[in-house]
Amino acid sequence: MGLLTGLLTLPIAPVRGVVWMAERIRDQAEQEMYDPAAVRRQLAEVDRARTAGEISGDVAAELENELLSRLTAGRSRGPEM
Repeated sequence: MGLLTGLLTLPIAPVRGVVWMAERIRDQAEQEMYDPAAVRRQLAEVDRARTAGEISGDVAAELENELLSRLTAGRSRGPEM
């Protein structure tokens, strides 16, 4: 980036900063959502809640299916995480 380009685009620098920060937050949220360890902890919590009678078997099965889908999706996303 040249000096003139830098000066001309200086007024939009805050916008670029906000966009950069939003991208970092999105990346972190996706990493946490598809993290196998986090998904396993959530599966264990669903199992504990079902065993304690806090949720029904149907609700637990639905939650488990969602979590297993996230686990599978995370594995297919590859090593970029």
